[in-house]
Amino acid sequence: MSHKIAVIPGDGTGPEVVVESLKCLEAAAAKFGFTYETTQFDFGGERYKRTGETLPDGAVDELRQFKAIMLGAIGHPDVKPGILEKGILLRARFELDQYINLRPVKLYPNVDCPLKDKGPEDIDFVVVRENTEGLYAGAGGYLKQGTPDEIAVQESVNTRKGVERCLRYAFELTRKRDQEKTLTLCGKTNVLTYAFDLWERVFHEIGDAEYPDIKRDYAHVDATVMWMVKNPEWFDVIVTDNMFGDIITDLGAMVQGGMGVAAGGNINPEGVSMFEPIGGSAPKYTGQGVINPIASIAALQMMLETLGEDEAAAKVGEAIVEVVGTKLESMSAGRMGYSTSEVGDLVAEAIAS
Repeated sequence: MSHKIAVIPGDGTGPEVVVESLKCLEAAAAKFGFTYETTQFDFGGERYKRTGETLPDGAVDELRQFKAIMLGAIGHPDVKPGILEKGILLRARFELDQYINLRPVKLYPNVDCPLKDKGPEDIDFVVVRENTEGLYAGAGGYLKQGTPDEIAVQESVNTRKGVERCLRYAFELTRKRDQEKTLTLCGKTNVLTYAFDLWERVFHEIGDAEYPDIKRDYAHVDATVMWMVKNPEWFDVIVTDNMFGDIITDLGAMVQGGMGVAAGGNINPEGVSMFEPIGGSAPKYTGQGVINPIASIAALQMMLETLGEDEAAAKVGEAIVEVVGTKLESMSAGRMGYSTSEVGDLVAEAIAS
């Protein structure tokens, strides 16, 4: 099977890590016998500075022709924060209906963890975040703006359709992982009684009817963050709404060793999905060949899983563990003991072996 993949290298160190991901994609394709074609797009800060546009007319329709998007990073020091993020990332997420944000929280061997006495055997769970509704849907407004009586209202939008498809994705993932087979709903039912009543009802309705093999658990969001630090081994898959997911996944990234290790996917199972390292564009390291590409290669692993190339994805994951566990001196930029390109070479060689 041939896969059409859009590549958006983006800003800062994004192009440097994307090159290494593509190197590993080539090694995986050669080993496992699938084919692919890539098309590169120059969306990002430099284009915005030249043209004043984030995504040109027709860009989203063009991206619909691909099965996956590999993203380097978005964020330029010469562009006001929010312009590129909203104009590219959020627009793509909403218009391509990438309704799942998927964030694995996995501690690799030989990676410093800030949690005392916790190792790779303790930290291996996934957060499924609803990605197109909730407080980020943009519903709300102002009354008497700029006066002492100003009122600002931001509404959380939760539809039965949106909640159900997110929960069903999480149940399916829990079954596919086949580890603890436990799905934890993270919410705030004692305060956000309307929104999370809907989440909780649908959670149990779907579980009873379709997933009797999956153990269901519930935790308030404040308890969730406490247990992610105290007992991360308790979690298998966590499912939650947009805002809570945004918050707890950053904690998850730190638990697994830092933002530079974490990868994420914005997923539309029926359409186009986008994969990226979470650490950002890191402009201060641009062009130095010192940035760690492991998070971008982990994003490639997620992309391969979503494309149905499960064997290749598993091999990429094994190669990451081998290189991180036995080769790298540190995961920090400039302290790896190897250049960005050399790390990519090491992982590609491990994939090919």
